[in-house]
Amino acid sequence: MTNSVHDMGGMHGFGPVEAEPNEPLFHAACEARVRALQRAMEATGVWTLDGFRAAQELLPAVTYLSSSYYARWFRALERQVVRHGLVGEDEIVAGRALRPGVRLNRKLTLDDVKEGGIRTFERPATAPARFKSGDAVRTKNINPTTHTRLPRYARDKLGAVEAVRGCHVFPDTAAIGAGENPQWLYAVVFTGRELWGEEADPAIKVSIEAFEPYLSPA
Repeated sequence: MTNSVHDMGGMHGFGPVEAEPNEPLFHAACEARVRALQRAMEATGVWTLDGFRAAQELLPAVTYLSSSYYARWFRALERQVVRHGLVGEDEIVAGRALRPGVRLNRKLTLDDVKEGGIRTFERPATAPARFKSGDAVRTKNINPTTHTRLPRYARDKLGAVEAVRGCHVFPDTAAIGAGENPQWLYAVVFTGRELWGEEADPAIKVSIEAFEPYLSPA
């Protein structure tokens, strides 16, 4: 999450999150198509899942806030295919191909789908975990212009490690094409008052999953 409107956690003014009773998987056929397009492009390896998330974060605030969930996905897909030279801006405007397509080396197969997809993010560790369950930690106060998974409301906050989740692809580097750079991942719990001050409900606790580079010993 860059410091953009995408990072909405802990912000005021957006109203409650209201669950839709018996919500369907997709509200329209176009949403299913966008989901399929995203998975198919992910299989090609042209960009990473984190790169796709970053593309959504870079949408203009007005576009982001006025778009539905899958509309944001579609806008991010447009950005990515143009950025990676697969489609021209003129073709987006025209709504059709104006040149021969670019052949890709990999495509999503039926076997991939039958096996539940191709995504796996756990990787062998290159060093021992720095923290263990019960350790007190403080999140770093970072303000990157590129993708991160450390939300603003949980930066420079005191918490405790609940669990060690293994070693995984580091989103911050994967999003910008700088490699997987596997890092240890932890579940870290904070009190509501630590996150939002003395007026917060003292019974509230919030857990996030935080990568090791986000943490310092407390």
